[in-house]
Amino acid sequence: MEVYVLGCGGMMPLPGRHLTSVLVRREGELLLFDCGEATQVSLKRLNLKWKRISTIYISHTHADHITGLPGILMLSAQVDRTEPLTIIGPKKIKEYIESSISVLDMYINYEIIIKELENPENSTVVTETDEYYVKTIPLDHSKVCVGYTLVEKERPGVFFPEKARELQVPVGPMWSLLQGGESVTLDDGRIISPNDVLGRSRKGRKFSYVTDTAYIDTIAPIVEGSDLLICEGMFEEALIDSARDKKHMISKQSAKIAKDAGVKQLGLIHYSPRYMEKDLQKLLLEAQSVFKNTVLTRDRMLFDLPYEE
Repeated sequence: MEVYVLGCGGMMPLPGRHLTSVLVRREGELLLFDCGEATQVSLKRLNLKWKRISTIYISHTHADHITGLPGILMLSAQVDRTEPLTIIGPKKIKEYIESSISVLDMYINYEIIIKELENPENSTVVTETDEYYVKTIPLDHSKVCVGYTLVEKERPGVFFPEKARELQVPVGPMWSLLQGGESVTLDDGRIISPNDVLGRSRKGRKFSYVTDTAYIDTIAPIVEGSDLLICEGMFEEALIDSARDKKHMISKQSAKIAKDAGVKQLGLIHYSPRYMEKDLQKLLLEAQSVFKNTVLTRDRMLFDLPYEE
């Protein structure tokens, strides 16, 4: 699994700092989390094919998280897209998309599936496949806002060919079935189960995305154990009153969530435009005083999340 930060800025774009957007590439599938202004620029510079984006997850309908959507929708019509594009987010995302298509007279030659969240105050699974699921994280912002966590399901254990041979399982399709977690029946009537030839099941990976929220202690249990938590750290501690009024977090609060949740790595994102490049070190150092394995995300930064063996 690879996580690309396409934009790390909040409120307004700056030179070298596009607005918030994060993309996950998993087994060839692309999943986009928020779509701030200039998202398509980073996609192009990274040579990521937006026609492979299957789902776009929107946290909320403030402009700095959705103004890149019209461009993505128009570009997707120019790349021979055949698969539907699913967009998930709070209410009004449907109105925004449909009005953008109408007002801009967009040419759309593929299916757009829009799913508005019915109960954003509850953590809900919004996508589920055989290999992973994505669920929402209720947040506390000036308008309805959610984060998202992508959790891979456990994988079958390591396959041991020598055990299969000892049990006289013929090489071929039966080996594949056992590796996929299915039992097989031999010609002599014996039933061989996956447990006979596989090691213990292996943990999948977990990615969590949280932005635009006041600090609430209900976030940590949902993002617990994440391999990577991308979380807003908009202000320094000296501006905690302003953060509270605007329902944002200081970087120390993001770090507390990471520490309480036992995540492996924290990437700060959605910086206030008041912080120029040299000023961002304040946010980093304050966060690291609480959770050491914290980094400042940058536009087009890549995080590689390997499987645990």
